[in-house]
Amino acid sequence: MTVREILKMGDPRLLRQAQAIAQFKTPELLQGIEDMKETMLAAHGAGLAAPQIGWDVQLVIFGTGQVIPRYPDAAPIPMTVLINPTITPLSAEEQNDWEGCLSVPGLRAVVPRWQSIRYTGFDENGNVIDRTAEGFHAKVVQHECDHLMGILYPQRIRDFANFGFNSVLFPELAPEKSA
Repeated sequence: MTVREILKMGDPRLLRQAQAIAQFKTPELLQGIEDMKETMLAAHGAGLAAPQIGWDVQLVIFGTGQVIPRYPDAAPIPMTVLINPTITPLSAEEQNDWEGCLSVPGLRAVVPRWQSIRYTGFDENGNVIDRTAEGFHAKVVQHECDHLMGILYPQRIRDFANFGFNSVLFPELAPEKSA
């Protein structure tokens, strides 16, 4: 398992459309998933999309088995590997909430997302995944799946008055400065 470099906003690879995965359970796929898990955990993320590590495939992982410092009040999300996902909104109701991204470090913005969704796809073994989600879980799935379409969350911001640096917006979450 390897912690991979996370691409940052400005890298053109983050703007590409990811390709569908045709074969499941291959050694390359399983190794890539393990690398993504290690990378996400090392970065204290709630999710990671394959394009964020330069892998141009429709694969996202997400889950909050650990406390995520950036989202201390978030409800737990089961660790999930989701391949070739499809998202369907279950209503037109949106939630506007603070969002950040490992590819856009140090910044956050209020981003609109559907409140309730159904997502489908496959796990690494080719088993069908068909779930509904709401709130933080729905937001994470939508955010990660946006990466597969070459969309970063700043492209979804409607009010740039609610966009800024974490250390300014949320000083209570900033690490203590050493003397």
